[in-house]
Amino acid sequence: MVAISLMATINVNAQTNKTTNIQKIRLLDVYEIPHNFLYDSTTVGGLSGIEYDAVNDCYYMICDDRSAINPSRYYTASIKIHQQKIDTVLFTGVHFLKDEFAQVYPGSKQDLKRTPDPEALRYNPTTHQMVWSSEGDRIVNAKDTLLNNPAITIIQPNGTWVDTFTLPQNLYMHASENGPRQNGVLEGMTFSDNYQTLYVNVEEPLYEDGPKADLTLNKAFVRLYKFDVATKKNTAQYAYELDPVAYAPIIPGAFKVNGIPDMLDLGNGQLLIIERSFSTGRLACTIKVFTINVKGATNIINNPSLIHNNQITPVKKQLLLNMDDLGVFTDNIEGVTFGPVLPNGHQTLLFVADNNFAAYQRSQFFLFEIIP
Repeated sequence: MVAISLMATINVNAQTNKTTNIQKIRLLDVYEIPHNFLYDSTTVGGLSGIEYDAVNDCYYMICDDRSAINPSRYYTASIKIHQQKIDTVLFTGVHFLKDEFAQVYPGSKQDLKRTPDPEALRYNPTTHQMVWSSEGDRIVNAKDTLLNNPAITIIQPNGTWVDTFTLPQNLYMHASENGPRQNGVLEGMTFSDNYQTLYVNVEEPLYEDGPKADLTLNKAFVRLYKFDVATKKNTAQYAYELDPVAYAPIIPGAFKVNGIPDMLDLGNGQLLIIERSFSTGRLACTIKVFTINVKGATNIINNPSLIHNNQITPVKKQLLLNMDDLGVFTDNIEGVTFGPVLPNGHQTLLFVADNNFAAYQRSQFFLFEIIP
């Protein structure tokens, strides 16, 4: 077990609006579910987001299956914690995501233009509805061009489509090198301000905002988007600079990436941010956890490009934890949520890793204790 020093005042439970001073977090347990675990005739994997419903003591986990193995879906689960360990992860339900025509989403072999790429899901207890994000598609090659815009969709808990948020123009896909990059779009999501605000982020920089993260600091700015939940419109955007990719790939020039897979509201303008770095040849991911505060940062909603723009103030970030320091294997962590309160009165944090349905990757749950 590892204790990491943290200094932040956060909203430890968005449903009760309690706050506390965090001094440390302590890794309590790492739990894995088996590869290709089956639940209700579906393959469990690709867990890309996790949300805790404290009122019902229930977890919601979105799966990034693009209707290739089973229709796109999210799971409900009960995570039993006993003596500061995860005793079991018990799946209790599966809900297929529906489109505006009340149909499950097709896979790429059926209709690539309507195939979603689910990444994040959050529950709004004030409306008893959910919001989930899709990254969309940008395929541009000599054979074909496919432009499928990302989306933020409101659903009922049973998966029924309700409505969508209005996306700003810079989130639309283009055949030219403008807007989002393929597989680097809407990843993280969190409610804030008593569910009046929704924050989402792109995983990697837009083309017009600069380069992808590299092995040295290179002004790789991603955008954080603030939406008004009532109007479903974007009201602010903020610049966040990514750290460098943690390790060089084993073969020079091979694939490497660093981006933001998820974030969590901490109250009063503060957000917890995950950065995930991966390099070809190194199976583990480097996961860093930061806190930021959007207060004091420039609203860049009217800035079309962040390249050579020195007139903005990005959000300030503070490193809370580098999971490389834990001495445990960390896979493709993509989701984070506050968990239940322990018997000693301390709040928990849970992270989930997406195994990409690959036999050599792991569906992991990381349980942390918040020590005030």
